[in-house]
Amino acid sequence: MVYDYRLSTHEVSQDVLQRAVNSGLTGVTGGAWTGDQPAAFVDWFEAAAFVNFLNTDRGFTPAYDLSWDGESWTMNLWSSADAWQLGGENLYRHKDAFYFLPSENEWFKAAYYQGGGTTAGYWNYQTQENTAPAAVASGILANTAVYNGQAEPASVFANGGLSAYGQRGMGGNVSEWTESAWDGLNNSVSEDRTVRGGDWFESFDQLASDYRDINAPLYESDFIGFRVASVPEPSTVALLLLTGVASRLWHWRLRRGR
Repeated sequence: MVYDYRLSTHEVSQDVLQRAVNSGLTGVTGGAWTGDQPAAFVDWFEAAAFVNFLNTDRGFTPAYDLSWDGESWTMNLWSSADAWQLGGENLYRHKDAFYFLPSENEWFKAAYYQGGGTTAGYWNYQTQENTAPAAVASGILANTAVYNGQAEPASVFANGGLSAYGQRGMGGNVSEWTESAWDGLNNSVSEDRTVRGGDWFESFDQLASDYRDINAPLYESDFIGFRVASVPEPSTVALLLLTGVASRLWHWRLRRGR
């Protein structure tokens, strides 16, 4: 099924995560890196809780049925009546949520696909190339990525070249949680989640379209961060405001789902 969605240009930074915490988000810390570097040491539930906070802070329905008891997160599946149905039933995501973690399919298309014209199709790498990008410590040049033995991740605003749809740093810098369970069914809250994109230290093979990684949803690492997706409305101005919580993050690009 074809549908529209949006994906943030940048990974969520530690600065943005901390602003959300200062504004009332609980049970989420991060802190592997600082400032405009990506938020990491965030497990899947914490990434989902950040997304829920974006929704509830603006009056939208939470994407995920999470509960925080002061020490740990728990999660329930939505009923079929409440679950996201576009592209197949997804019991993790509520159908009325505005913000959500990108599914593996949504992440994959934004990273590797180029639409329109005679060159429409999928690339091997996120930088619109079939050969590995040049490895850099930071920067925004086309066909570059932060990987292959760099000392640490770069700023989310300077972590390599763009994908065809305008996302920066989908290859390297930090790997990214996707919403999806490894088997793609999203029918068990405890199932391992898919991680995509490679990181600042690993080699080119982890950036490639045929590479998938897997981790338990409670796993935390300084190598893993995340970015956020949304439905394609309301106005760009409203998206940029977000009541001041994430004003530097939300440079949105419209995506055609797969």
